[in-house]
Amino acid sequence: MKKTILTGLIAILVIACAKEKPMYTLFVGTYTDGDSEGIYTYTFDSNSGELSNQKLAAVITNPSYLAISEDKANLYAVQETADFDSLGGGVTAFKLKDDVLELQNSMGTQGAHPCHVSLSGDGYLAVANYTGGNFSIFSLNDDGSLADGPQIIDHNPLDSIKTSHAHMAQFNADGLMVTNLGLDAIKRYTLKAGKFVPAEQASIAFEDGAGPRHFTYGNNGKMLYVINELNSTISVLEKNGNGNYVETQVVPTLDKTYQGNNACADLHLSPDGKFLYGSNRGENTIVIFAVDGESGQLELVGREPVHGDWPRNFTLDPTGEFLLVANKKTSNISIFKRDRENGTLNFLSETKHPNPVCLVF
Repeated sequence: MKKTILTGLIAILVIACAKEKPMYTLFVGTYTDGDSEGIYTYTFDSNSGELSNQKLAAVITNPSYLAISEDKANLYAVQETADFDSLGGGVTAFKLKDDVLELQNSMGTQGAHPCHVSLSGDGYLAVANYTGGNFSIFSLNDDGSLADGPQIIDHNPLDSIKTSHAHMAQFNADGLMVTNLGLDAIKRYTLKAGKFVPAEQASIAFEDGAGPRHFTYGNNGKMLYVINELNSTISVLEKNGNGNYVETQVVPTLDKTYQGNNACADLHLSPDGKFLYGSNRGENTIVIFAVDGESGQLELVGREPVHGDWPRNFTLDPTGEFLLVANKKTSNISIFKRDRENGTLNFLSETKHPNPVCLVF
């Protein structure tokens, strides 16, 4: 009898331990014109959705966008300024061990107000310079630090009427794609002889005044979802047999009854690709769409208030069960539990934090 009870207790403990989920480190990028000093870390409990153990990881000016290497060995941060040097803003490389950042080096991006940084996974780093209207491509050294002599591609000469504002430079299997909010276009590049050059589909045009800002890929790159900051829409594009992206759908992000100003910011697909989320700054909501498994088309599920003001960047935790929102103007991070079946969000809590604008696990 005692042996049976002991066996039962062991089985219960095994099941309990198996259900226990890991703790993760959340990195928070900020604007430092207020109470923030740079990049911060939190411990995130993926069992409860709670944030704890806030630490200042690095003192740095305006680290408004962060990127972490696939092997978790390095973290990169833009310095969104116009005076890092005489040419504009900067980008900084850190060695990363657990939640500790060790400075490696910083370099100028040769354009003002860099606002996005990404990694190719095979030795390149790209930075989009918003006010500069150009973007920079750095080679990385073996230790992940930034190499000298970046390639600079300028979008300013491309249009004599519109003002160039590069907003996101993201690598993919085909090369590199760059949103330009001011030119209402996405520019595509491919790597040839060690340099990035215009791809066959060199430019994807959007409606005048749309302001394409961020994008994400679905269905292994077949689908492209673009959130447009200025006209508050999401564009759905599909890759055709020639490798070109063609727009197939445009959906509004705002409720029809909302009459105020709005500027869309960020978008993310759920890990299973079944739901797409986008942030509305102004309406202050996360809009939720269901993604059709065959066509990739979007169908509105609903909107969830962010419990804050001006939701910039947001992220899903590594388990896909929680969604965290950085609310810049109210200086708080809102945490939601995500329903995997219907995509909806349930507000759990908020953590006060000065000027959060980027969240990366």
